Amino acid sequence: MNQPVAPSLLAAQAWKAVGVARPHESAELHVLGQATYTDDIPELQGTLHAALGLSSKAHARINAMDLAPVRNSPGVVAVYTAEDIVGTNDCGPIIHDDPILSAGEVMYVGQPIFIVVADTHDNARRAARRAVIGYDELPAIFTPQQAKAAQSYVLPPMQLKRGDYQAAFERAPNVVKGQLFVGGQEQFYLEGQIAYAIPKEDHGMLVQCSTQHPSEMQHVVAHALGVHAHKVLVECRRMGGGFGGKESQSALWAASASIAAAKLRRPVKLRADRDDDMLVTGKRHCFFYEYEVGYDDSGKILAAKVDMTLRSGFSADLSGPVATRAVCHFDNTYYLSDVDIRAGCGKTNTQSNTAFRGFGGPQGAIAIEYVVDEIARNLGRDALDIRRLNFYGKTERNVTPYGQVVVDNVIEALTAELELTSEYRARRAAVEAYNATSPVLKKGLALTPLKFGIAFNVTHLNQAGALVHVYVDGSVLVNHGGTEMGQGINTKVMQVVAHELGLGLDHVRATATDTSKVANTSATAASTGADLNGKAAQDAARQIRERLAAFAVKLYGDDDGVPVQFFDNAVHVNGHVVPFAELVQKAYLARVQLWSDGFYATPGLHWDPKTMNGHPFSYYAYGAAVSEVVVDTLTGEWKLLRADALYDAGRSLNPAIDLGQVEGAFIQGMGWLTTEQLWWNPAGKLMTHAPSTYKIPGVSDCPQDFRVRLFDNGNVEDSIHRSKAVGEPPLLLPFSVFFAIRDAISAVGGHRVHPPLNAPATSEEILRAVAAVEFAA
Repeated sequence: MNQPVAPSLLAAQAWKAVGVARPHESAELHVLGQATYTDDIPELQGTLHAALGLSSKAHARINAMDLAPVRNSPGVVAVYTAEDIVGTNDCGPIIHDDPILSAGEVMYVGQPIFIVVADTHDNARRAARRAVIGYDELPAIFTPQQAKAAQSYVLPPMQLKRGDYQAAFERAPNVVKGQLFVGGQEQFYLEGQIAYAIPKEDHGMLVQCSTQHPSEMQHVVAHALGVHAHKVLVECRRMGGGFGGKESQSALWAASASIAAAKLRRPVKLRADRDDDMLVTGKRHCFFYEYEVGYDDSGKILAAKVDMTLRSGFSADLSGPVATRAVCHFDNTYYLSDVDIRAGCGKTNTQSNTAFRGFGGPQGAIAIEYVVDEIARNLGRDALDIRRLNFYGKTERNVTPYGQVVVDNVIEALTAELELTSEYRARRAAVEAYNATSPVLKKGLALTPLKFGIAFNVTHLNQAGALVHVYVDGSVLVNHGGTEMGQGINTKVMQVVAHELGLGLDHVRATATDTSKVANTSATAASTGADLNGKAAQDAARQIRERLAAFAVKLYGDDDGVPVQFFDNAVHVNGHVVPFAELVQKAYLARVQLWSDGFYATPGLHWDPKTMNGHPFSYYAYGAAVSEVVVDTLTGEWKLLRADALYDAGRSLNPAIDLGQVEGAFIQGMGWLTTEQLWWNPAGKLMTHAPSTYKIPGVSDCPQDFRVRLFDNGNVEDSIHRSKAVGEPPLLLPFSVFFAIRDAISAVGGHRVHPPLNAPATSEEILRAVAAVEFAA
């Protein structure tokens, strides 16, 4: 006979602190304006302010530099150049090719040459403009196309091959060939780059910094100052947005402030003006593609080749890992039997491009979606049917080009659900009917899927640590290696700890990320923040829970093997309900350890960068979106009428936060593909360096009808409470907006001509595509 379940077990199973919607832990502080960002930290007496002197040439040797006008400017205390750096003049995260200050040759307009320190922020900025610098100009490269033609690369090109592409391509009855350009994107975090460096005793340095990677900042500052890492403490309570732009790019600002602070033995704050921030820092990589694909008469892809060239900028930064992820995401949701995927990190005289939400994944996947769109048009089929035909299978056709088996494939079921709930087929018919009677305004509709690998491609980065402290009053403090940039990682980690200890969320608090508490942390990036740090915090809390459970059994006895239960702010043991705080107080008096560290390393990962083969991802996240647009073919204006998105967050840790992340990623990705154009003038100066010229989406760009849901699907991997990452993958959902616009333009020519639409699909780009279709038709 089945034994009845103890009432305490039933109650424990019903109680939970994860999988429930909870407000962001700083929501109230955000709304009241009381959340402390780096620039809000009260300045110590004697604080000085720094600014950077920037290059006005794209590529040149400095032949003369008169800094006397800078030094003689009001309020200036000191000016420093590369010669004043006592340690290593480098802030490159992987390859050491990125100087903090130029040492004679400038590589882009906006490259820092010197640091000026003054009594006020304004005086420092004004003084930085007064340098008289002479240049001998050198040839410059600005576009990925130019870089490819010149064979100018920051890293050796990479290639992933499977099968025999050439033979399969030659056998294919149909082929599609073409080119595509997809622009980059400014991270446009609301809080700009900032660092506040405070000298400490014995050559120590405290750096308050807006960064996604405190440990990297610690290393760069230590190297620049010529000291060991234990002399440098980096702290970050929160960022006002990061999006990848504060992973490696914050190093320049942290190092510059620290160099000046160490020289002067006074606190120095370096806060970038928005224009300087955009001129100096790297963005999302723009990509240039050349592709050729063979397919059969049904639309099944038989062979695929793509050559991707990135605009990496003047140094490597994170271009290698970005290109690798692009290569590994070219397949998106499709099985590709015979492939030749190439990527080259083009060296250009522009800002050194860097991480941005998606980290190359979106740029890799959009290329195959462009191809599928063209195959469908060639065959006169709905693109959704061609996509479905090429989906990965569950038991066959389920191995990626890089050798990883797709074991958690839910894309067919997810797509089917979205097709039904979005009324895709009926709306497709309605769009065709509308276009048949509307010569100027054209509607477009598209459904696009996504598959996104979760983990750092560099295996050793998939680790995290955490500290959990239980105080005598029963309150709990957690510190972990992740950084809070508004995405809710602290809220989720707090929920994990609260769940493990059976406490309400108000009993748990998260503190600032601090290199003196959790050491050697990985960047909060690659959508791994909650996965890694949640597991580490769970490990720490579990150890404390086990100690308390053993202590409770000593006090109250064993209930015939029924485990001690922690829930609803109490400990349930052998018929006793003991308030958590009461048990903690007794445990303290009995000298039970009430704090613990936790650690987690993602299992089963391996990757060979030479063969580009392995098992680089812990699991895949999936999603799909349907977008309907209307385009004015006379002006190039367009409007998103409705968007339906379905995203696989596994067993969501916090559905409210996850839905917000999906919505935000959708709009941010839509901006990348439609309005956010980066434009350099012929001299190589970025002209879109302020909100007046760089257009991120506004409230009016959001669709009035915006339907976002989470797909019901537990993670097959042992992730934190079977949840899935939600930071980066949803950025691929607005592919549907871009292809809906392309669908509307295609209607101008009766869907007989491929619109040569590049991204971003600005009004000017749309008009060019419309004109090309009209001419060809």
